[in-house]
Amino acid sequence: MKSHFRRTACMVAALIAVGMVLPVAAAGQDLPRTPWGDPDLQGIWSNTTTTPLQRPEELADRTTLTDEERAERDAERAANADRPPPPGQTGAYNSFWFERGFTGEQTSLVVDPPSGQLPPLTPPAAARAEAIHTVRYSDRRDWTTDFHLYDRCLTRALPGSMMPGFYNHNYNILQTPDHVVIQVEMIHDSRIVPLDGRPQIDPSIQQWLGSSRGRWEGDTLVVETTNLSAKANEQRVEMANVVFGIGENARLVERFTRIDYQVTVHDPTTYQSAWTVSMPMVAIEGPLFEYACHEGNYALRNMLSGARADEAAAAAAQK
Repeated sequence: MKSHFRRTACMVAALIAVGMVLPVAAAGQDLPRTPWGDPDLQGIWSNTTTTPLQRPEELADRTTLTDEERAERDAERAANADRPPPPGQTGAYNSFWFERGFTGEQTSLVVDPPSGQLPPLTPPAAARAEAIHTVRYSDRRDWTTDFHLYDRCLTRALPGSMMPGFYNHNYNILQTPDHVVIQVEMIHDSRIVPLDGRPQIDPSIQQWLGSSRGRWEGDTLVVETTNLSAKANEQRVEMANVVFGIGENARLVERFTRIDYQVTVHDPTTYQSAWTVSMPMVAIEGPLFEYACHEGNYALRNMLSGARADEAAAAAAQK
């Protein structure tokens, strides 16, 4: 518990300070560098924020909030943090365990399209999304694959693994002259990004987090990712404003600096246009904590087996 409070306190202080750091970092002054001269991105970072992914309707014509509006929204969320769950539901963690962060200046994490909204899905992708939604939110699920990858403790895929949601939005970045490693606290995903100019792997090889290749453009680390797995294609099945996996034909372009993270999603088979998300990356005190949800989440199989047993018993009692 002390670790949780310490990390939360560090996050608050860093979020307050990030506005003062921004002009210096943007100008490229006093930028920390590795012994081999690259910008030093190493350390524990958080992208925790309560800024919504998409711009709310009441802010449709605005891209930024005033300081007063941000404070008002944060106070309202804090007041509602521990509301009891709806009747018939068990609820989840209370506010102690969540890392909600604060509302940023942006009215949405989506900065392109300028509307702050995700672009429309293509007709085939919309039909797929509707079919997935029907299964995910039905009262009956027949097998573990009826749950999404996050429920099954497998992955949040991309871009989901790099986006904030509700807790564990923390990242450990390590660097060598020819690699960058990004360890994700949520579901313990790890990304290994070569910087040595090697060619991309064969398109037939698909992976949960795709295959990434990085390069430096000035003081910005640019990472391009392809070869995403078709199994992770769960676009628009959103939890806490996070788009999890997208189409297997997608290409992601990420841009990392010491204070900012941006990702642009190019996926013409899923979205009718590209879209870009921008969010702050705030340095915090570590360490990363263990994400203790074992791969596959075997409890789901047991719950489904129990439900089928209850149904069989009820059917037998009616005969």
